[in-house]
Amino acid sequence: MTGNRVDKPLINQQLNPWRMSVAPMMDWTDRHCRYFHRLLTQHALLYTEMVTTGALLHGDVERHLRFDAAEHPVALQLGGSEPADLAHSARLGEQWGYDEINLNCGCPSERVQRGAFGACLMNEPQLVADCVKAMVDVVDVPVTVKHRIGIDKIEDYAFVRDFVGTVADAGCSVFIVHARNAWLKGLSPKENREIPPLRYDVVGQLKQEFPHLTIAINGGFATDDAVLAQLDRVDGVMVGREAYHNPWWLARWDSAFYGAPDRALTREGVEEAMVEYMEREATQHGTHWYSVARHMLGLRSGLPGARRWRQAWSDHRLKHLPAREVMQLARTKPSRVVQTDVVDAVQV
Repeated sequence: MTGNRVDKPLINQQLNPWRMSVAPMMDWTDRHCRYFHRLLTQHALLYTEMVTTGALLHGDVERHLRFDAAEHPVALQLGGSEPADLAHSARLGEQWGYDEINLNCGCPSERVQRGAFGACLMNEPQLVADCVKAMVDVVDVPVTVKHRIGIDKIEDYAFVRDFVGTVADAGCSVFIVHARNAWLKGLSPKENREIPPLRYDVVGQLKQEFPHLTIAINGGFATDDAVLAQLDRVDGVMVGREAYHNPWWLARWDSAFYGAPDRALTREGVEEAMVEYMEREATQHGTHWYSVARHMLGLRSGLPGARRWRQAWSDHRLKHLPAREVMQLARTKPSRVVQTDVVDAVQV
């Protein structure tokens, strides 16, 4: 096992852990992405991609669960619907040092539905309750649930209210609510994040009805003002795509939403720290910098020279160069000389 739990950052334990978080996003929030995000915010809770129980029962556990101690606080999101399998996977997650186990009841993809988990579980609240109880019984870390406000055309508040009430009775006290319905047929996962309308009022109503529960909201947040408006109504805000595509926003979160002192971060300093991480990963695990760099391509979004910088870090022709040399190329101002330098580097 790892010693991941030993080196947690010193965070005010009175802070609500779910006040700000970065959503679990398939193919995006891997351990390299989370390390990058942790450089930007010390307090926000970070989530893994969804890991299925099958992957942990029959696959490479270390590949799925290994992470850097710097990522704390970090939560493991599980996908599954068999209580015994989820209990086993939750126990593994706790042993590997995760701070929370989260059950996915919100993903609408057909592949996930074929596995009988994700958003379709909202139609079976008692099964979800059984899954939660099985996990709560074997771990000491919080067991939480991420879900939608409805399924398909079901927009009756009673549907999500009864789901939350049933699952809460099984021992879950934290619910992260994506404020859209999930359409199980007819929409792609991408369309399911955009087409069903956002209904923040439903999540606020849940908090009013269940004041003893921690209710966090997810869906469509991209500005400080939008987040602050929700923090007056619910316990936390989870941000997804905007956190990934505009990561520099995270550098304001600790001061804006936690009242922490400004750490005076710079994009150059964060990039340097990522290069050091890339070098360490290459030495310790044989990880190529290219698979790490893809997560930080939005770091200079909106700044002069951002396109040139992004192109250097995403240029597969430079994969043979050390990460530090790629950083130097990326930081060089555009000129005919620079273009010649890049071509020469490619041809080496």
